[in-house]
Amino acid sequence: MLGNDIWTGDCLTLLPRLPDGSVDLVFADPPFNIGYQYDQYQDKKPKAAYLDWTEQWLAAVTRTLQPNGSLFVAIGDEFAAEIKIRLDALGLTMRNWIIWHYTFGVHCQRKFNRSHAHIFYYVRNPKQFTFHSDRIRVPSARMTTYADRRANPVGKLPDDTWVLRPQETDDHFQPDSDTWAVSRVCGTFQERTGHPCQMPEALLERIIRVASNPGDLVLDPFAGSGTTLAVAKRLQRRYLGMELSDAYVHGIRERLLGVSEGSPKPRSVPRQPGTRASQSAGLFRD
Repeated sequence: MLGNDIWTGDCLTLLPRLPDGSVDLVFADPPFNIGYQYDQYQDKKPKAAYLDWTEQWLAAVTRTLQPNGSLFVAIGDEFAAEIKIRLDALGLTMRNWIIWHYTFGVHCQRKFNRSHAHIFYYVRNPKQFTFHSDRIRVPSARMTTYADRRANPVGKLPDDTWVLRPQETDDHFQPDSDTWAVSRVCGTFQERTGHPCQMPEALLERIIRVASNPGDLVLDPFAGSGTTLAVAKRLQRRYLGMELSDAYVHGIRERLLGVSEGSPKPRSVPRQPGTRASQSAGLFRD
């Protein structure tokens, strides 16, 4: 049975090894082509070359999706529109264009500071797909603010704008809030692995909980720091990652050794004073 593994190499070479329709959920956080410092990948290709590469890997992961499978793609402003056009052309159906809003980004000098990324949520079949709304519901404002008897007693689905505020304390955004109170992974957080572009576990947890079932296969073709795989393992999904860098693969394997099925997610809290803080993540360039 496929899964519970990390493959080293270019995803365009590795994806053909997967049978058609073998993956239940894909989460892809590809290089944004804005000049990140990766150890083996050049993140500044000519636009035409980058888009040609994008078309290839999008088609390859789409082929692997189950008939009721789902695909989430994270991307920055520079190529969000182009990626949506290509996802539509593949015959997929968009369910949401999610805006992940955060603070503590780069302070730009000649434009407004970047404080968001895009997450596209697509499905193969708009009439049959996995979406467990009860696993991610939150109390609505009618329940928490107005005590309105018309409120749905099981809560509401979160909005499609996800607010992640690292500078807020636990006194803000309590569980009865309808915003996503999850910090980006800052350099001083215990969750930090050292990869230059790391997604927070809480963001992947919501995606994996809502769009897959225990035992399903979750694929990340750009495994990076291994967040998708770590959360999938913790939530008792099968996981498969693909990663170009030998060093990053080693880090992922080490990270997965410390994850137990059913274990709680790590808290986004600072490291103790005196411990090494890794390079900060997700700081978009001007």
